[in-house]
Amino acid sequence: MQFRLYRGIELLLLFVIVPLSLLLDYHFLFKVVSAFIGFGYILYILRKNGLLKLKLPEKLDWKLFWKETIVKLAIIMLITGLYVFWVAPDKLFAVMLKKPGLWFVILFVYTFLSVWPQEIIYRTFFYNRYKELITNKWLMFFINAILFSLAHLFFRSVLVQLLTFIGGLLFAYTYHKTKSTMLVSIEHAIYGNWLFTVGMGEMLAFPGVE
Repeated sequence: MQFRLYRGIELLLLFVIVPLSLLLDYHFLFKVVSAFIGFGYILYILRKNGLLKLKLPEKLDWKLFWKETIVKLAIIMLITGLYVFWVAPDKLFAVMLKKPGLWFVILFVYTFLSVWPQEIIYRTFFYNRYKELITNKWLMFFINAILFSLAHLFFRSVLVQLLTFIGGLLFAYTYHKTKSTMLVSIEHAIYGNWLFTVGMGEMLAFPGVE
């Protein structure tokens, strides 16, 4: 009982209170400090439990992984491509075509400085830390996606909330299935980089061509 209470409070603080606090009107430095304290705590727990290793599953069906990823990517490409074409046709592949250098920098920064930290927090840490607290896998998928979306509230964008919720469901499913931070990071990077490539970067608070 005490164990579940502690983990529940920890989950509430790290995944609800800290993200919501970023919306409050107080000095930016305090927001950064609180976020880094939370991230540092998570890294400490992961390292203590030997979970900070980017390793592949012992038995990995690469063919199946890429088949599923490509099918999901094709659906994402179709929907987002049509969305950008309909809502902001001038943005369609704009950064890649007009500012290839900036486009490359965005892909690099996003892949190595954004994707991995997000995945070790919201999949590796969350799943290994709270699997005994949330035992139903479908409920785990839903809660994980909701909290992943909540972490992006500071963008103050309905579109970002929707995309991160859907992404959260996809990444939670992949991590549940593979138990691999590396695989879910690869998938996350592919989908996210496509969004920037197709022209949704400005909608997601990344630099554009203006």
